Amino acid sequence: MGLMRPNDWHLTCATQTLVMGGVIAYPTEAVWGLGCDPWNEAAVYRILQLKQRPMHKGLILVASQWSHFQPLVEALTSAQIEQLNATWPGPTTWLMPDPQAWVPPWIKGQHKSVALRVSAHPLVARLCDRFGGPIVSTSANLAGRQPARSRLHILRTFGDQLNYVVSGELGQSKQPSQVKDLVSGQIIRPA
Repeated sequence: MGLMRPNDWHLTCATQTLVMGGVIAYPTEAVWGLGCDPWNEAAVYRILQLKQRPMHKGLILVASQWSHFQPLVEALTSAQIEQLNATWPGPTTWLMPDPQAWVPPWIKGQHKSVALRVSAHPLVARLCDRFGGPIVSTSANLAGRQPARSRLHILRTFGDQLNYVVSGELGQSKQPSQVKDLVSGQIIRPA
């Protein structure tokens, strides 16, 4: 076995942190994000506490491929799948129905739908692949404040409250992902 590239080492450490129920910071397409295992309730509540964000608002799940969301995709129409194909992978987050309650309530908050994105950011995609599924993706900031655009901003805001900070660069997007409702077509948050 050869030496690991620096990114491989960081991804291994980040993945182990997620598996152990930790909270990580990582670069995304436009801003730094906070992430954890979405099925680990304690880890999700820790993110909400760090951000000072109320649970009822819900959180985004990010993945590297459609198969990570398979139970949700199975219920979609062909027209809805075409909409997803036109924007994924990429910076569009879609609110999708969750008729079988596959996603836990601590992710959806007060909503019946769930916010999902398949990322085009190579580091995010590799992180999700290594983790084996989606992770929480919420901007790394205190509620109501500007999202972090640098590692220094992360450290100043959260200090040693995070379990791991993944090294890497932000993508080329200038704004956080656009959020659209897959059923109504309504734009919830513009690009």
